[in-house]
Formats: sequence, structure tokens, C-alpha cells
Amino acid sequence: MAQIGQRDVLIIKYENQSGFYLDGGDLGEILLPGRYRTPGMLPGTTVDVFVYRDSRDRLIATTEVPHAMVNEFAYLRVVSVERGLGAFLDWGLDKDLLLPIREFPSLVTPGDWIVVWIHLDRRSDRIVASGRTNRHVDLTEADYKRGDAVKLLISRITPLGYDAIINHKHSGLIYTDDSAEPLGVGQSLDGFVLRMRPDGKVDLTLHQAGRERIAPLTEKILKALGEAEGKLPLHDRSDPAEIQREFGVSKKAFKQAIGQLFRERRIMIESTGIRLVSVEGGGGRGRLGERGVRRDVTAVGQGRAWASLAPTGGETESGG
Repeated sequence: MAQIGQRDVLIIKYENQSGFYLDGGDLGEILLPGRYRTPGMLPGTTVDVFVYRDSRDRLIATTEVPHAMVNEFAYLRVVSVERGLGAFLDWGLDKDLLLPIREFPSLVTPGDWIVVWIHLDRRSDRIVASGRTNRHVDLTEADYKRGDAVKLLISRITPLGYDAIINHKHSGLIYTDDSAEPLGVGQSLDGFVLRMRPDGKVDLTLHQAGRERIAPLTEKILKALGEAEGKLPLHDRSDPAEIQREFGVSKKAFKQAIGQLFRERRIMIESTGIRLVSVEGGGGRGRLGERGVRRDVTAVGQGRAWASLAPTGGETESGG
């Protein structure tokens, strides 16, 4: 059965000079104009169409695909603004989408791009947009788990990072240091659930959470260290751009990976970078003693988070 604002596969009932009339079920017959005709369209066959209302309020079908369907969020361009009525948005169809003036998020002008919610207006039964996206985000507790793959749309930039709409439904946050490059409002991308917070909000990441993501990166870092005689001039305070150039990852992912290697006592983190640790005997700087590395890390980090990664216990063994 046909639904307004969605794509459906409908049966062609008959054809006349206007085009094809499709079986819309409870919606009755729906016209697919003749300009969409293809050689395979015959009465009794099916066609994949999008159903909406034209400028004369008639139900109409099209084989064109809009940028978004009903009950989805989208980033659309303002084509024109009509005083007292609202703005019209380009959503990929011949007929532009109305953004009623009461649904403006702020003053809009032609050429602007805005994030909107597309829905079926209950009073007019027409498809319209709303720029007041916070009203349309699902506030019920999200049923996500850490590591779940999700589709994201950046809706707002905040001091903490990027607000993102998850799967056209919930809202979440990507922290600034999770992205190797700045993100923009309206950007669509794949992401993962990082954690579900006690307040019901969702923290997101652009990288697959957990060891599945960190393990390949730790091996990449170890290989780079081996090729660089055991030392690299990168650490937890390096410029994100340098990390991106060297390893193609965000600073946050790099910090997680070297943190993992540090806890495994495979590297040392120093003020000038990171270096491989030799576990074979012989004293010297390369040897890591059984009593841990608390003094070395604290001296380098001066009380920073890396000190908390070190095993508790004695001091670093130092060689002649």
C-alpha cells in the first residue's frame, strides 16, 4: 500500500495521455506522469516510486529519489523565501519542500543550508519541513550498545564537540578530539556508539570502539618504531595534524593505542616522543625493571594522565 512521503513498489493499473495510474491501495489511484515513462512500464507491471502531493494538492508519484523521506532528518538548501509563508527547500524533486515560517530555526535567506526534520503535516496532509530539530529528536532511552554501528548527521557544533543525529532518531555527541579533521554541520558519516551515559545521552566515536580498533593501530605503531630505530617524535601532546600525517588516525585513537602499549610495557612515553622498550637483560636505558616505571612517566608527564597508566610499585631501574 502506498504511503505519502515514502518509496513504494506499486502496480500499474492503466495508462492514458496523462501517464500511468498506479494502485495506491487506501489512497486510491495515483498518477505517475508520462514524463517518467520507460519502455518496461506496462499495465500489470510494478514500478518503484515516491508519493507526494503536487502544487495542486493532488497525490502524485515520481521515479525520482528525494534527498530524504518523511520522518528523516536532512541538510537542505534554501531556494527562496516567501514573506508570511516560509522558505522553500531543494530536496531533489521538481516541487520544492515548504519550511513554514513557524518552523524557522532562525532567520533564513536563499542560499542558506539548514538541518531539518521532514514530516507529514497532520492538518494539511502535505509533506513539510521543520528547522526546530530538537522537537523531533526521540527523547526516549536509546537501546544502543557500545560498538554499535550507526549513521550520523552533524546537527550542531558545541564547545564540547559535535551534536549528531543518530539513525534519524536520537541525538548524541562526538567529542572534538575524536575527529582528525573538523566536521561541519550537515555532514553525514558513519560512526559507532562509544558509551551510554547515565543521563540517557549517547557518546559517539568515528572509530570502531574497543580493542578491535586499537589492536591494528598498536601493531602499526610498533612497526613504525622498528623502522625508526626504536624512536618516534610523537607522544600524547603532539599536534593532531602530525599524528594524522604519520598514522592516518585521530589524536584520541593514537593516545589510546600508545596507552595500551605503555600498559603492556612495550614502549616508554617521553618528553621527546615514544621509544621501544627492550625486555632483554643488560641494564641500560632500554631495560624495563620489574619494579615498574612510575618515576620515569611522572617526570615526563609532570603529573599528567600518563602517570595513572603506570603500574604501582618501585622506581625505574636506571643503567650506567
